[in-house]
Amino acid sequence: MTTSSPRAPWWRDAVVYQVYVRSFADCHPAPAEAGGEGGDGVGDLPGITHRLPHLADLGVDALWITPFYTSPQADHGYDVADYTDVDPLFGDLADFDAMLARAHELGLRVIVDLVPNHTSSAHAWFQAALAAPPGSPERARYLFRDGKGPDGDEPPNNWESIFGGPAWTRVAEADGSPGQWYLHLFDSSQPDLDWRNPEVGDMFEDVLRCWLDRGVDGFRVDVAHGMYKEESLRDQERPEPPPTPTPVATVDDAPAAPQPPEDEAPAEKKSMVERTLRDEPMWDQPEVHEVYRRWRRVLDSYPGERMAVAEAWTQTAESMALFIRPDELHQAFNFGWLGTPWSAEEFAQVVNGSLEAVAAADAAPTWVLSNHDVERHPTRYGGGEVGLARGRAATLTMLALPGSAYLYQGEELGLEQVDVPPEARQDPSWFRTGEPGRDGCRVPMPWSGAAPPYGFGGSGQPWIPQPDDWADLTVTAQSADPDSTLSFYRRALAARREHLTGATDDAVATTRGNVLEVRRGDLRVLLNAGKRSVRLPAGEVLISSGPVGPSLPPNTAVWLR
Repeated sequence: MTTSSPRAPWWRDAVVYQVYVRSFADCHPAPAEAGGEGGDGVGDLPGITHRLPHLADLGVDALWITPFYTSPQADHGYDVADYTDVDPLFGDLADFDAMLARAHELGLRVIVDLVPNHTSSAHAWFQAALAAPPGSPERARYLFRDGKGPDGDEPPNNWESIFGGPAWTRVAEADGSPGQWYLHLFDSSQPDLDWRNPEVGDMFEDVLRCWLDRGVDGFRVDVAHGMYKEESLRDQERPEPPPTPTPVATVDDAPAAPQPPEDEAPAEKKSMVERTLRDEPMWDQPEVHEVYRRWRRVLDSYPGERMAVAEAWTQTAESMALFIRPDELHQAFNFGWLGTPWSAEEFAQVVNGSLEAVAAADAAPTWVLSNHDVERHPTRYGGGEVGLARGRAATLTMLALPGSAYLYQGEELGLEQVDVPPEARQDPSWFRTGEPGRDGCRVPMPWSGAAPPYGFGGSGQPWIPQPDDWADLTVTAQSADPDSTLSFYRRALAARREHLTGATDDAVATTRGNVLEVRRGDLRVLLNAGKRSVRLPAGEVLISSGPVGPSLPPNTAVWLR
């Protein structure tokens, strides 16, 4: 049996709160009560400092802050023009130092975002590359290639951007003639770096040391499975779409498919390992692990248990575990938990598979339900009262699992995905694909008041407009309600500290019908994912996600001892 020691590194079982800097709190310029202009509608570093007591009261151990570096903001900070300075939109280095000092005073660790796969097209390196000729050292820092076809007017390969459309953009050379193409796996304003060039690795070591010297406690590594591509930059192999079957009967003529009983457990699906893996020559290349070994040596050279967590969208739990071997990164986000549908069987598979994978690396797992790139989980679970109940149940179950948990700002308020009006959408993927994108999970936080901006800052609607019906969801309103989602989160985090500090890291998940059961030491966690109440076993109820009695209602979780 493995037991977490009180001397275990802080990050091993920490609860980390993600701050999306643009949408957390706006105090720059100074708030009106301090004689300032009342903010500009965009969150900033002084706003974070002002609201840090909320995080301390909530009971989290650390905060992860999304990029605040100098940036044109084409992808809201994930297009970095200067990795060692603060964008004036968010404040300055003095504001960062003040925020970091206040966080540490409150016992909160601070993790900052690092974006190593690509820079902004406004970065000095890329501007130099555009001014330099093909084959120059300046272009060698990025992935410039000649095009295909007799005139080079076709992209070098068939890769597609995550944000839609080709992953290549052609530049004009100094004489105005059509020139080479450069790779951007995201927006065209985010050119990919060539990590086979030693200059790139040296630059990022300097960036790490810059922020470590200022006192940050760790890094969240954006697109950690990226950076290196297959050196040949070959075409991606894509499966042929299945042929459309010839219809043999109308819908009315077709017999109805047999339906399982209402509360029958779903048939077991293939595990992630058993599913067909995609051909991805642009992701998860073996060379990237040497980068993280280098970074681990840098982190280990600093006092205070500095750490790094990978955003690695790998295809299997086993490949995710490679990022957290003892000489690489400390953690990797477990997106299997985030992507699991509302199913006891699916939850059990993810829990057991994740624990097994990280055990092979002698590491601790992470668990996350929402972040700034995905639909908020109450909406994902059906929305409304059902979605909120399921969200609370999934959160309580997650907080009982070994390892660390990552929360996304606003989930403690039960915020759902917002249908942002088309004219207010700002996600670059919206402009490239016409799909709604990620703006709906990035709507600024409601703190107080009866109308927008709900104490966020400024005098009118913030950078993404808030709904008119959020008055009951503000921090102030929910703090006064013992049955609110915010009060539930505070109780759940307190229960985690009280009952699971120093608990065993061994856990196993099983199912009985549509009920998930997780056993961890003397703690027994039940989640009812079905549509009917089930009898609650004997035991002391430590906390539940909703009312329980002799039975456990649907969409509810409970901790028993």
